Amino acid sequence: MSHVLDPELMKILVCPLSHAKLVQDGDTLVSTDPKTRRRYRIEDDIPNMLIDDSEELSEAEWKAIMEKHKA
Repeated sequence: MSHVLDPELMKILVCPLSHAKLVQDGDTLVSTDPKTRRRYRIEDDIPNMLIDDSEELSEAEWKAIMEKHKA
């Protein structure tokens, strides 16, 4: 079961690769940068922001996540 991260924390967290904002998608954080499309895992309510531990999403998967999280 995923927990929503603190909104204040989400305001300051950015993708370490592109410095783009992040959106929470379940137990992951996804960069809003269309070039890098990185996804970072949240483990025990702690975001793992290590680039080496992240994954690059396919363009289609990234677009679907961004569409789901449109404000």
